[in-house]
Amino acid sequence: MEKRTSAFARIFAALALAAAVVVTVVAISGALSENSSNSGNHQTSHKVKKERKKPRTKAATYEVQSGDTLISIAHKTGIPVAELEALNPEIDPQILIAGETLKLR
Repeated sequence: MEKRTSAFARIFAALALAAAVVVTVVAISGALSENSSNSGNHQTSHKVKKERKKPRTKAATYEVQSGDTLISIAHKTGIPVAELEALNPEIDPQILIAGETLKLR
């Protein structure tokens, strides 16, 4: 018996290979362009975050409210958490008690 080769199968295989190459190239170029565009957006959003930074409060103390954390107090007052901890070494940052007074200066 003679083997019969199908012209249709050969053409289909060549088209499938070409399509796979095109899909791969498009995926790689899309990923590379996404990375370069994100780096530009990252810098822009970083600048926006700096502009939105809350100004420092002029109050000398802060009374802890129910549910407050050092991070939420830092956001409300504009004072970094590390500085709050340095100004108030006697407090436990994990357990803030409502009504407790924190030094801000």
